[in-house]
Amino acid sequence: MPKITVLPHQELCPEGKIFEVRSGGSICDALLANHVEIDHSCDHSCACSTCHVIIREGYTSLTPPEEGEDDMLDKAWGLQPQSRLSCQAVIRDKDLVVELPKHSLNLAKEAAH
Repeated sequence: MPKITVLPHQELCPEGKIFEVRSGGSICDALLANHVEIDHSCDHSCACSTCHVIIREGYTSLTPPEEGEDDMLDKAWGLQPQSRLSCQAVIRDKDLVVELPKHSLNLAKEAAH
């Protein structure tokens, strides 16, 4: 089974985390199942960019992004060439290293601070 290494994130995963996952699910589902509470405002429908992640290792092992994901990624904070929407990126058989961006465009969350 592939492993996901989540790099430390001050708010969501201060110590970082490593866990095994089954192939075939989304990165978002894997993060949530392992208590990394990533924003996902559109409930996995590819209609926002709040679940944006940066794949530091294993990018090419994921299913390729479709046009709708690429369009939504353009709205993500801190977009990089290895960026993906975690709700759309399906895990295959390789280990991944995932970075959670410092900020999200989740306005409801930002307004609460």
